[in-house]
Amino acid sequence: MDSSTPGRAPERGDSGSAPSPGTTSVGTLSSILRRGAAMAAAGLLIVQGVTFVQTLVLARLLSPEIVGVFAAGTVMTTFLVVVTHGTLAQALVQREHDVENAATTVFWVTLGTGILMSLVMLAVSPLIGRVFSSQAVGTVAAAMSGSMFLIAITCVPDALMQRRFQFKRRIIVDPAVGLTFAAGSIVFAALGYGVWSLVIGSYASMLVWIVASWWLSRWHPFGGRFSFRIWREMAVFSFPLLLDGAAARAQEVVELTIIGRGLSEAALGNYRYGRRIALLPGMAIVQVCSYVLFPAFSRISSDSRRFKDAFLRALSWIWRVAMPAGALMVAVGEPAVVVLLGEPWRGAGVAVASMAGIGLGVAMNSVSAEAMKGAGRSSRMNWMTAAGLLTGVPLLLLLLPLGLAGVGLAVSGAAIVVGITGLGLARSVIGASGGEIARVMVPSVIASLAAFAMIAPLERYVVHSDQRSIAVGLAAIALECVAFLIAYLLSLRLIAPSAFAEIRAAVHTIAGRVVGGER
Repeated sequence: MDSSTPGRAPERGDSGSAPSPGTTSVGTLSSILRRGAAMAAAGLLIVQGVTFVQTLVLARLLSPEIVGVFAAGTVMTTFLVVVTHGTLAQALVQREHDVENAATTVFWVTLGTGILMSLVMLAVSPLIGRVFSSQAVGTVAAAMSGSMFLIAITCVPDALMQRRFQFKRRIIVDPAVGLTFAAGSIVFAALGYGVWSLVIGSYASMLVWIVASWWLSRWHPFGGRFSFRIWREMAVFSFPLLLDGAAARAQEVVELTIIGRGLSEAALGNYRYGRRIALLPGMAIVQVCSYVLFPAFSRISSDSRRFKDAFLRALSWIWRVAMPAGALMVAVGEPAVVVLLGEPWRGAGVAVASMAGIGLGVAMNSVSAEAMKGAGRSSRMNWMTAAGLLTGVPLLLLLLPLGLAGVGLAVSGAAIVVGITGLGLARSVIGASGGEIARVMVPSVIASLAAFAMIAPLERYVVHSDQRSIAVGLAAIALECVAFLIAYLLSLRLIAPSAFAEIRAAVHTIAGRVVGGER
């Protein structure tokens, strides 16, 4: 367990010693990142597994209308969380000196902001209810207002663990939070609490988040001094991130409001679950990679060659996962959701298939954003936000008459535009040409389209998984996924033998470690 003071050298990771961030050698940093990615992946498997099971069970216990009421009641939460939690924490991760005083400063500023945002959400809750023409929505919004304060308490411990490369957060805190929400919401949903089961699960998970993050970080807010000078310095870095996050979340609020009012609460519930499933590949990328990439890029940004190579390598691996995942989602997303959640949730399946582009956008966006933040060029991210604002809402209004399919296509289109914009902005920061970026992305695009051309017609015209029993439908979907993977890898081997060889070598390495561990 890390018991050292933040910012001092040497720091300790989760096991053994590691040089301080400012003096980490190439070999040591690579070893830390490999270990961190493996630990983050292990934690992610647990979290995603819990989320998947929770989604299946709650879909059987709650109706799309109930989930829609909760989504509408928490419509302001993600927007206010950006103001409460995110931006100063990123500045703390990136900061190289006077870390203890910076941590204390961030804690008190964030705590005060959290209290203020809780009061704001409580005050606007009646308005939210009127916007959605539902008293229940307003009541849920009022009940969830305290979440802003609780989330603020986790800001500094989480940032310090990320700064120290303390990856136990990924295998302890995240799974514990996910398990708590799943257990609490499922139990109370089974008892008939309806939308309040989701409120109870949310608060229970936040309390576990606070306890676990403070326990692991071994930090207290009285070891440093509050400093207005430090706050101003960090605000310079974090303000562009604040604008970026606030604008993106504001766009999300507008989108949810348009869907809720333009369609129905049931459609909003289907959208909520469809988006959650569609985001699984993208969130996997963010959880495993971004947690590692930001502090890593921050350490090596001064070495232009190393920075560029790291960016291209990260992009290549992320795209090799995101592109085929998106193509597979389009091919079998709707029938898979119907088989798993039931016919009442077919709208969520339509949303999943049409929102497959979210994962592609997130893949491009995550690497580009972490590189720009790591290089201290966070202001460039505002252009990505502008691209999202200029495309997201107009596309949604244009395609809303198509129902959930139109909503999903609008969200996918905006995400891809933002991702491409991010890559364009990152090029000058990392010194990579458009050709170099294309060379690591195009092979996966071609291989994914080839696999899609084989599996999509097979499901649509022959298999019809969603018209079969649960057991048979699941077996059919699983076989189609295996066939898709084989087709993708064979196509990649023909198109880009070197990329295929890297994947094969990585699989052999992981298998060897697993077998070695078992022995």
